[in-house]
Amino acid sequence: MSFWVASATRVAARPRLWPTAVRQAVRLARPRWWARAPYLPIPDADYLRFRFETQYGSATPSSHDLVGYLEWCRAMDHVVDHRAE
Repeated sequence: MSFWVASATRVAARPRLWPTAVRQAVRLARPRWWARAPYLPIPDADYLRFRFETQYGSATPSSHDLVGYLEWCRAMDHVVDHRAE
């Protein structure tokens, strides 16, 4: 199973991460993503290649790591929300 299919499956099984996944997709999206095909808020391929290489080297990315990253983002969003009060 590819990294993206495995990641989508794992995130789909965790509804509490859906808003976080969308928020992170928009945060990491290419600038002016709405002005170029495929008109989706997805990160630039070069950026993803760089991030995967710096994290994994020649190893295969792990969908478990993506879920862990989204859990961390979710927790940090809650910390920031509480600090603003």
